[in-house]
Amino acid sequence: MYKNYNMNQESLEVQIPYTYTIRPDHIVRIISDFVDSLPLDMLLKNTPHTGRRAFHPAMLLKMTLYAYSQGQTSGRKIQAMNEDNLPMKWLTQDTSISYRTINRFRVASSTQGLIKQMYLSFYAQLKEQDLVSDEAIFVDGTKIKADANKYSFVWRKATEKNEAKLDQKTSDLYDEMIQAGVDTSIEAEEGLSPQQLQQLATDLDHQISDLDEEVSQEKTPQPGGSPSKRRRRKLKKYRHKITTDFLPRKQKYTIYNATFQGRNSFSKTDLDATFMRMKEDSMRNGQLKPGYNLQIATNNQYVLNYQVFPNPTDTRTFIPFLKSTAILNDFSYVVADAGYGSESNYGALIDDLEKTPLIPYGMMLKEEKKKFKNDPTKSANWDYNAADDFYVDYQGVYFSFKNYSIRHDKYGFERKFKIYEADRNQPTAELDQLAKTPKGRQRKIYYNPAWEYFKNYTKEKLSDPELKNIYGQRKIDVESVFGNLKGNFAFHRVHVRGKEAVSNELGLMLMALNLTKMVKFNQLNSPFGTKKKSCQRNNTKFSQIQKISCYFYPNCERFVPVP
Repeated sequence: MYKNYNMNQESLEVQIPYTYTIRPDHIVRIISDFVDSLPLDMLLKNTPHTGRRAFHPAMLLKMTLYAYSQGQTSGRKIQAMNEDNLPMKWLTQDTSISYRTINRFRVASSTQGLIKQMYLSFYAQLKEQDLVSDEAIFVDGTKIKADANKYSFVWRKATEKNEAKLDQKTSDLYDEMIQAGVDTSIEAEEGLSPQQLQQLATDLDHQISDLDEEVSQEKTPQPGGSPSKRRRRKLKKYRHKITTDFLPRKQKYTIYNATFQGRNSFSKTDLDATFMRMKEDSMRNGQLKPGYNLQIATNNQYVLNYQVFPNPTDTRTFIPFLKSTAILNDFSYVVADAGYGSESNYGALIDDLEKTPLIPYGMMLKEEKKKFKNDPTKSANWDYNAADDFYVDYQGVYFSFKNYSIRHDKYGFERKFKIYEADRNQPTAELDQLAKTPKGRQRKIYYNPAWEYFKNYTKEKLSDPELKNIYGQRKIDVESVFGNLKGNFAFHRVHVRGKEAVSNELGLMLMALNLTKMVKFNQLNSPFGTKKKSCQRNNTKFSQIQKISCYFYPNCERFVPVP
């Protein structure tokens, strides 16, 4: 038996209510109230005074946040939501908005300042509701794919190599032209700049024009051409090579070098994107793809600040990101993983920012293992005489202090070392041989006092049970945000191009995550929220509402049995 289904009727009668009310705990109400709480002067800061009246930025911000909270990041799909989705219609008051308007709003430079103010206001509301603590701020980063073709790469090493070859060719051509008696107004020794190549082509044009007049006045043809024709042919060959090959390539390499800005690569599709290794490697071949490095600071799984960097190394982004965090002074500890542990970061964090880092260094876990501590070849396990300042290795070779050394890494950071060299007069002849390298040189060890101080400082802090517990919250605080972003919202790739536009989109997306989390909290703590449901797990009943709240608040008591 089936239910009655008849298509012979000519009309369909449907009763549709004329009013639509949003329930109090709906996400659109949270978004609307939050945007309305922003300072009006910030929302209307860039109000146009000419032309057609623009849409109110509060409305555009509300509809963008709501669309992002529903996993819609396409301008056309956001426009479709505004036409079909009732909560979206409630936000926009059933105003027809084009996807072009939405896209222009997302990438506008004025939106960037609005987003910064939005995060400060959101943090103030979190503090007012006691949803964040002033104990520690958690920092981590992830890679986000850019809206660029994966085979549009430009490598700096390849550019430098090809440009060096081109400079050699231009130098050889210049020498050949000088020997041929070509009059030039430039002087060059190693390679020619684009301006010099352009000037050289201009000089050749003038000389070719003079030769054209001479050839036009010749009356009797000569076998093989007259000297003027032969010289004109040679000059045209030089000009053709410069204008069609050397000059375009040199201009291209000049633009490439200006675009790198310290990076090793960039994408032709998105000049601000850098090729880096992504965590989501579907082919499992380690292929580099264009992307951005997203850094976030969280507390209680709320994103309090973010910043987008084009370089893939987290070590270099740490201090600039913290300096851009306006609320950093509200926290006592800065927690991050071992990828941020470096001498420069420790020094800047302790001395400049006056914060306590809970950040292990790269070899910390390995150095705490019994295998490392029992390895006699490690200089950290050698005997040290503080009075006379010398080391003795496991074979009995003496290493005395020789001199100080200062080294700079490729980013300009200064490191100071104490160099210890094996004594030339060891107690025995056998030790004299052991004091030398296979090439016959005296063995040396390098000791960095500042780095050793920071290592001991970090070990002391992370060995404290209370601080160790704070560091243990890192995985469930900041990592959960990335899991929610990529796992639940499937946000693996940005949809705009350019660093500023990408920063706007990621800021809107992360704020949508924050508001979604706040909505869940309000729903669980309001009379209109989720009803309690019990589930069976390991023959024990648990409260479903407590399980959900623990997902958002890891510090709560987990899986409390129902009495």
